Amino acid sequence: MRICFIGAGALGSTIGGTLARGGAEVWLIDPFQAHVDAINAGGLRMLEGDAETVVKVSASASAAHVGIVADLIIVLVKSYHTRDAIRAAAPIIGPQTVVMSLQNGLGHEDILSEEVGRDRVMAGKTYVGGVLLGPGHVRSGVIGKETIIGELDGRLTERAQRISETFNRAGILTLLSDNILGTMWDKLFINVAGGGITAVTGLTYGGLYSLTILEDCALAAISESIAVAQAAGVKISIADPRLAWTMASAGLPPEFKTSMLQSLQSGNLTEVDYIHGSVVRWGAKLNVPTPVNSTLVALVKGLEYARSDYPGKA
Repeated sequence: MRICFIGAGALGSTIGGTLARGGAEVWLIDPFQAHVDAINAGGLRMLEGDAETVVKVSASASAAHVGIVADLIIVLVKSYHTRDAIRAAAPIIGPQTVVMSLQNGLGHEDILSEEVGRDRVMAGKTYVGGVLLGPGHVRSGVIGKETIIGELDGRLTERAQRISETFNRAGILTLLSDNILGTMWDKLFINVAGGGITAVTGLTYGGLYSLTILEDCALAAISESIAVAQAAGVKISIADPRLAWTMASAGLPPEFKTSMLQSLQSGNLTEVDYIHGSVVRWGAKLNVPTPVNSTLVALVKGLEYARSDYPGKA
């Protein structure tokens, strides 16, 4: 299977490298030129525990230079780059190419469907982790971490089965779902648990889980999210906000930083619109109040705006 990753940061490189090691033909596409050059020159170095392996995998800064048509495109760019990224991937999209998002939050599949057609699009959520240690070098967390994929209409298709088998063969524990929308909301609850609060406070998980007042805030945000999903008629498996709160920190060290906090600290825009913002938008449609999530969106937006290089700022 020819698999191209649009966005090959920590997570894209971890999953892509694991699939390449399992026998898939993988291309990692990312604008980080030093990362691309290091992979092409010496392979992708993957640190797992105390063991490091080097995986042969192809990398490019542009889809235009790949020279193949992909069987599967996995989108792992920052949410706000989704539309531009899939448009730039046009040279590797053929009549049978499947496009699948593994991004956090909600709304990406709608954007992808608008660009390539809904019949091409699948969805997935992953609990695999990765840390970019330097150009061409990642720490990967694959063992025991589930990835769940599915068709948007809930069908269990041959193409979904084929993708699942490819992932499992490479050692990525992958499940097929006939309720991928519910899976996406379940993962959203976990992102809501810590994303906005850590971005606003600057706290790692050690600090977040030390103060009862922050736990209360997180539980309120999760409760709103669950209420919205239930009002939408989504079949969810997490109905207790405390379960999402517990799951959010499972297996993570006290020094763990959420991606939203990392984005702010590195001077980038966050994905708040696709996490807390998704709850707010769905809540508005369904007349479900979301004051805590609305407040977190506003505060994170304020922190983004405080930067001198905020897009469009005078």
